[in-house]
Amino acid sequence: MKTKLKLTTTLLLALFASPLALAAEEQDHDHGKESKEEHAEHDDDHGKKGPNGGHLVESKAGFSIEVSVDKDRKARIIFLDKDNKAAALGGQSITGIAGERSAPTKLAFTKGTDKDANVLIADKPLPDGAHVAVILTIKTAPDAKAVTERFELHLH
Repeated sequence: MKTKLKLTTTLLLALFASPLALAAEEQDHDHGKESKEEHAEHDDDHGKKGPNGGHLVESKAGFSIEVSVDKDRKARIIFLDKDNKAAALGGQSITGIAGERSAPTKLAFTKGTDKDANVLIADKPLPDGAHVAVILTIKTAPDAKAVTERFELHLH
């Protein structure tokens, strides 16, 4: 009887400990405790950078955009030409959703003014967090088919 109890206890401990051990191995790195040098070593895991240091999205639909975030946490989008230079805005339009599915933030983008004339700026700030999921619906012209782009912005 004691052997059976020991065996059952051992099996239960193994069942509960296994997922914890696997989770520790697969856990993402913690940006809060790493040095700048350590972060730079794996920075390329966070996607390609645009000409202004923002997140570069190269759409399969044949266009590229750079998404950056200003000091107010508002997303800023620039359409890029084939040379990765800012392209003039025409009839492009973008809407988006950012954050967690349980509490999404809906974003509308409007054309900036003056020095930001070629920038589409979000109407609301992005949700809190260092890593924000973003889904953009992009139309390159008023009569063009909408293209959906999904990515994660790394804001650190």
